[in-house]
Amino acid sequence: MKILLGCLMAMLLTACSGNRVVNYDTAQKPDDFPVLKAVGYAVIDIQPGPSQSEKMLQAIRASKMDAYRELAEQLNGQQVSGRSSYKDLTQTANTLDVSVAGMVRGARVVATYPRGNTYATEMELDTRSLYNLNQLMAGQF
Repeated sequence: MKILLGCLMAMLLTACSGNRVVNYDTAQKPDDFPVLKAVGYAVIDIQPGPSQSEKMLQAIRASKMDAYRELAEQLNGQQVSGRSSYKDLTQTANTLDVSVAGMVRGARVVATYPRGNTYATEMELDTRSLYNLNQLMAGQF
């Protein structure tokens, strides 16, 4: 069982090895500067608030936070933790936890709009401005 789990982990890590991660904190200038895009969504009716207007404001804020989360995923990746339990070769429990943590600087809201009962916020992050911000903060500009 441990050998099977080890092989599975090796395959998962190998599958991710083709992804190129650029650290924009370094002094070395990257070859290209992609523009990262993210869309965040929030359902209006489930937001807290006594009036529809207040629920709309809460949904606007929540959709923006969801877009920031998506940008953080693109910049910093996701921490994935999974666990499965078996007894007599029968699965008894299966859990998967996913978390995102990181700093997002230089992002801008491109559009924000209602779509039915959902509010959407589109954001983008020009990694050139992220690189320039980091150079400025490091005093290397």
